[in-house]
Amino acid sequence: MPAAIALCKFVGTISLGLLTGVSYTLSTQSLPSLLTLPSATPAAHTLIQTQRLAGRHILALSSISAYTLAFAFWLSPRRLRHPYLLWTSLLAWSSGMPLTYLMSKTFKHQITTEEAMDANGEQIEIATRDRQWMEFVRMGISGLGFVMGVVGIWGDGA
Repeated sequence: MPAAIALCKFVGTISLGLLTGVSYTLSTQSLPSLLTLPSATPAAHTLIQTQRLAGRHILALSSISAYTLAFAFWLSPRRLRHPYLLWTSLLAWSSGMPLTYLMSKTFKHQITTEEAMDANGEQIEIATRDRQWMEFVRMGISGLGFVMGVVGIWGDGA
């Protein structure tokens, strides 16, 4: 049983670290490079593809992280249950699912496949900047969760 708990903590923390890295890469490298494309149509298609693929990975990593950390809390004996596992699990969950939902409802500059053919450069820039801002927010939340997980695992071993 202790090996299963340690494995869940490890998998959850590593997944949260990968999620932080995905958000960091999107916000600092991938999305800003879209703004350098010479035309709005390829930029729109690339933005749609990036959002679709990144959304799948973000959802998978946040789900794996949230569920394995919550499972580690549930598996732990009552006297050894650390609340950092629940807090870290909550941060992992909030950095994935609700932010993606809120982003689709809050920002009106989502570009669909049909609109990509008629999109102008200003629409693409606004949509890219909105997505970049949400990735910065996601990076901060998941980064905080990752730090909490690493400190918690380190504290468990000390």
